Amino acid sequence: MYWGLVVAPPDYQQGDSYRIMFIHVPSAWLSLLSYVLMASFSAAALIWRVKVAEVLARSIAPLGASFTFIALVSGSLWGKPMWGTWWVWDARLTSELILLFLYLGFIALASAFDDPRRAARAAGLLAIVGVVNVPIIHFSVEWWNTLHQGPTVSKLGSPSIALSMLLPLLTMVVALHLYLLAALLQKARCELIARERSSRWVNDLLPGRGVGDELA
Repeated sequence: MYWGLVVAPPDYQQGDSYRIMFIHVPSAWLSLLSYVLMASFSAAALIWRVKVAEVLARSIAPLGASFTFIALVSGSLWGKPMWGTWWVWDARLTSELILLFLYLGFIALASAFDDPRRAARAAGLLAIVGVVNVPIIHFSVEWWNTLHQGPTVSKLGSPSIALSMLLPLLTMVVALHLYLLAALLQKARCELIARERSSRWVNDLLPGRGVGDELA
Protein backbone atom coordinates (compact mmCIF):
# COMPACT_ATOMS: atom_id res chain seq x y z
CA MET A 1 0.00 0.00 0.00
CA TYR A 2 2.87 2.37 0.79
CA TRP A 3 4.38 1.67 -2.63
CA GLY A 4 1.12 2.51 -4.38
CA LEU A 5 -0.12 5.38 -2.21
CA VAL A 6 3.21 7.18 -1.72
CA VAL A 7 6.02 5.97 -3.98
CA ALA A 8 4.17 5.53 -7.30
CA PRO A 9 4.10 8.72 -9.41
CA PRO A 10 0.89 10.75 -9.95
CA ASP A 11 -1.14 10.04 -13.07
CA TYR A 12 -0.78 12.60 -15.86
CA GLN A 13 -4.58 13.04 -16.10
CA GLN A 14 -6.04 12.04 -12.72
CA GLY A 15 -3.23 13.24 -10.48
CA ASP A 16 -3.28 11.54 -7.09
CA SER A 17 -6.97 10.59 -7.37
CA TYR A 18 -6.04 7.40 -9.23
CA ARG A 19 -4.28 5.99 -6.13
CA ILE A 20 -7.56 4.52 -4.90
CA MET A 21 -6.99 2.03 -7.72
CA PHE A 22 -4.59 0.12 -5.46
CA ILE A 23 -7.55 -0.71 -3.19
CA HIS A 24 -10.39 -0.72 -5.70
CA VAL A 25 -8.97 -3.00 -8.40
CA PRO A 26 -7.75 -5.88 -6.15
CA SER A 27 -11.02 -5.74 -4.18
CA ALA A 28 -13.09 -5.90 -7.36
CA TRP A 29 -11.07 -8.86 -8.67
CA LEU A 30 -11.39 -10.71 -5.37
CA SER A 31 -15.13 -10.06 -5.24
CA LEU A 32 -15.45 -12.07 -8.47
CA LEU A 33 -12.94 -14.76 -7.49
CA SER A 34 -14.63 -15.27 -4.12
CA TYR A 35 -18.01 -15.75 -5.77
CA VAL A 36 -16.65 -18.27 -8.27
CA LEU A 37 -15.05 -20.19 -5.40
CA MET A 38 -18.26 -19.99 -3.37
CA ALA A 39 -20.29 -21.36 -6.28
CA SER A 40 -17.69 -24.09 -6.90
CA PHE A 41 -17.71 -25.16 -3.24
CA SER A 42 -21.51 -25.14 -3.30
CA ALA A 43 -21.58 -27.31 -6.43
CA ALA A 44 -19.17 -29.79 -4.83
CA ALA A 45 -21.36 -29.90 -1.72
CA LEU A 46 -24.54 -30.49 -3.73
CA ILE A 47 -23.09 -33.10 -6.09
CA TRP A 48 -20.76 -35.06 -3.81
CA ARG A 49 -22.18 -34.02 -0.41
CA VAL A 50 -18.78 -32.92 0.84
CA LYS A 51 -19.24 -31.37 4.27
CA VAL A 52 -15.98 -29.40 4.09
CA ALA A 53 -17.15 -27.83 0.81
CA GLU A 54 -20.28 -26.58 2.60
CA VAL A 55 -18.11 -25.06 5.31
CA LEU A 56 -15.79 -23.40 2.77
CA ALA A 57 -18.72 -21.94 0.83
CA ARG A 58 -20.28 -20.51 3.97
CA SER A 59 -16.92 -19.18 5.19
CA ILE A 60 -15.96 -17.37 2.00
CA ALA A 61 -19.34 -15.63 1.59
CA PRO A 62 -18.78 -12.80 4.13
CA LEU A 63 -15.23 -12.31 2.84
CA GLY A 64 -16.47 -11.96 -0.74
CA ALA A 65 -19.25 -9.64 0.40
CA SER A 66 -16.69 -7.46 2.18
CA PHE A 67 -14.51 -7.20 -0.92
CA THR A 68 -17.58 -6.37 -3.03
CA PHE A 69 -18.61 -3.64 -0.59
CA ILE A 70 -15.07 -2.18 -0.59
CA ALA A 71 -15.03 -2.25 -4.40
CA LEU A 72 -18.36 -0.38 -4.58
CA VAL A 73 -17.39 2.24 -1.98
CA SER A 74 -13.90 2.84 -3.37
CA GLY A 75 -15.35 2.99 -6.88
CA SER A 76 -17.78 5.68 -5.78
CA LEU A 77 -14.96 7.66 -4.16
CA TRP A 78 -12.99 7.37 -7.39
CA GLY A 79 -15.99 8.18 -9.57
CA LYS A 80 -16.84 11.46 -7.85
CA PRO A 81 -13.75 13.42 -9.04
CA MET A 82 -13.62 11.58 -12.38
CA TRP A 83 -17.31 11.49 -13.39
CA GLY A 84 -18.70 14.26 -11.18
CA THR A 85 -21.09 11.89 -9.39
CA TRP A 86 -20.91 9.23 -6.70
CA TRP A 87 -23.06 6.70 -8.55
CA VAL A 88 -24.52 6.02 -11.97
CA TRP A 89 -26.59 3.04 -13.05
CA ASP A 90 -23.72 1.89 -15.21
CA ALA A 91 -23.63 -1.75 -16.38
CA ARG A 92 -20.45 -2.52 -14.42
CA LEU A 93 -21.60 -0.77 -11.24
CA THR A 94 -25.12 -2.21 -11.33
CA SER A 95 -23.95 -5.78 -11.90
CA GLU A 96 -21.40 -5.41 -9.07
CA LEU A 97 -24.21 -4.21 -6.79
CA ILE A 98 -26.24 -7.27 -7.78
CA LEU A 99 -23.22 -9.37 -6.78
CA LEU A 100 -23.35 -7.86 -3.29
CA PHE A 101 -27.05 -8.74 -3.03
CA LEU A 102 -26.25 -12.31 -4.11
CA TYR A 103 -23.67 -12.57 -1.35
CA LEU A 104 -26.13 -11.21 1.21
CA GLY A 105 -28.82 -13.58 -0.04
CA PHE A 106 -26.45 -16.52 0.31
CA ILE A 107 -25.52 -15.50 3.86
CA ALA A 108 -29.21 -15.06 4.79
CA LEU A 109 -30.20 -18.45 3.38
CA ALA A 110 -27.26 -20.18 5.03
CA SER A 111 -28.49 -18.85 8.40
CA ALA A 112 -32.22 -19.36 7.80
CA PHE A 113 -32.42 -23.08 8.66
CA ASP A 114 -31.56 -24.98 11.82
CA ASP A 115 -30.34 -27.93 9.76
CA PRO A 116 -26.92 -26.92 8.34
CA ARG A 117 -27.17 -29.41 5.44
CA ARG A 118 -30.54 -28.03 4.38
CA ALA A 119 -29.24 -24.47 4.70
CA ALA A 120 -26.19 -25.35 2.59
CA ARG A 121 -28.40 -26.79 -0.17
CA ALA A 122 -30.66 -23.74 -0.32
CA ALA A 123 -27.79 -21.26 -0.27
CA GLY A 124 -25.78 -23.38 -2.70
CA LEU A 125 -28.52 -23.32 -5.33
CA LEU A 126 -28.61 -19.52 -5.14
CA ALA A 127 -24.82 -19.35 -5.50
CA ILE A 128 -24.81 -21.62 -8.56
CA VAL A 129 -27.63 -19.73 -10.29
CA GLY A 130 -26.05 -16.37 -9.48
CA VAL A 131 -22.69 -17.28 -11.01
CA VAL A 132 -24.10 -16.14 -14.38
CA ASN A 133 -23.59 -12.58 -13.09
CA VAL A 134 -19.79 -12.99 -12.93
CA PRO A 135 -19.12 -12.93 -16.71
CA ILE A 136 -21.62 -10.09 -17.02
CA ILE A 137 -19.53 -8.03 -14.59
CA HIS A 138 -16.27 -8.94 -16.28
CA PHE A 139 -17.35 -8.25 -19.86
CA SER A 140 -19.81 -5.43 -19.19
CA VAL A 141 -17.33 -2.73 -20.27
CA GLU A 142 -16.86 -4.54 -23.58
CA TRP A 143 -20.48 -5.49 -24.27
CA TRP A 144 -22.02 -2.08 -23.48
CA ASN A 145 -21.01 1.56 -23.76
CA THR A 146 -20.37 2.43 -20.12
CA LEU A 147 -18.72 5.17 -18.11
CA HIS A 148 -16.46 2.62 -16.46
CA GLN A 149 -13.09 2.39 -18.18
CA GLY A 150 -12.13 -0.72 -20.10
CA PRO A 151 -9.51 -3.28 -19.02
CA THR A 152 -5.97 -1.99 -18.62
CA VAL A 153 -4.11 -4.81 -16.87
CA SER A 154 -5.92 -7.93 -18.14
CA LYS A 155 -6.44 -6.91 -21.76
CA LEU A 156 -4.79 -8.81 -24.56
CA GLY A 157 -1.36 -7.48 -25.44
CA SER A 158 0.66 -5.27 -23.13
CA PRO A 159 -1.14 -3.55 -20.22
CA SER A 160 -1.79 0.16 -20.81
CA ILE A 161 -0.41 1.17 -17.44
CA ALA A 162 3.06 2.36 -16.51
CA LEU A 163 5.34 -0.21 -14.88
CA SER A 164 5.83 2.07 -11.86
CA MET A 165 2.08 1.80 -11.23
CA LEU A 166 1.62 -1.80 -12.38
CA LEU A 167 4.13 -3.34 -9.99
CA PRO A 168 2.60 -1.97 -6.77
CA LEU A 169 -0.85 -2.86 -8.10
CA LEU A 170 0.16 -6.47 -8.73
CA THR A 171 1.82 -6.55 -5.31
CA MET A 172 -1.47 -5.50 -3.72
CA VAL A 173 -3.30 -8.15 -5.76
CA VAL A 174 -0.96 -10.88 -4.49
CA ALA A 175 -1.16 -9.59 -0.91
CA LEU A 176 -4.96 -9.56 -0.86
CA HIS A 177 -5.12 -13.03 -2.44
CA LEU A 178 -2.92 -14.31 0.38
CA TYR A 179 -5.10 -12.49 2.90
CA LEU A 180 -8.22 -14.10 1.42
CA LEU A 181 -6.63 -17.56 1.66
CA ALA A 182 -5.52 -17.04 5.27
CA ALA A 183 -8.86 -15.59 6.37
CA LEU A 184 -10.80 -18.33 4.58
CA LEU A 185 -8.82 -21.15 6.21
CA GLN A 186 -9.11 -19.57 9.65
CA LYS A 187 -12.85 -18.92 9.31
CA ALA A 188 -13.50 -22.39 7.88
CA ARG A 189 -11.59 -23.96 10.77
CA CYS A 190 -13.74 -22.12 13.32
CA GLU A 191 -16.92 -22.94 11.40
CA LEU A 192 -16.04 -26.63 11.17
CA ILE A 193 -15.18 -26.87 14.88
CA ALA A 194 -18.45 -25.11 15.80
CA ARG A 195 -20.45 -27.46 13.55
CA GLU A 196 -18.70 -30.58 14.86
CA ARG A 197 -18.39 -29.42 18.48
CA SER A 198 -19.88 -32.64 19.87
CA SER A 199 -17.59 -34.89 17.84
CA ARG A 200 -14.76 -36.78 19.47
CA TRP A 201 -12.07 -35.29 17.19
CA VAL A 202 -13.03 -31.78 18.34
CA ASN A 203 -12.87 -32.94 21.95
CA ASP A 204 -9.37 -34.26 21.32
CA LEU A 205 -8.35 -31.10 19.46
CA LEU A 206 -9.34 -28.65 22.20
CA PRO A 207 -7.40 -29.28 25.42
CA GLY A 208 -9.29 -28.84 28.66
CA ARG A 209 -12.55 -30.34 27.40
CA GLY A 210 -13.65 -33.46 29.17
CA VAL A 211 -16.30 -36.09 28.58
CA GLY A 212 -18.82 -34.04 30.50
CA ASP A 213 -18.24 -31.07 28.20
CA GLU A 214 -18.67 -33.28 25.14
CA LEU A 215 -21.97 -34.71 26.42
CA ALA A 216 -23.20 -31.22 27.29
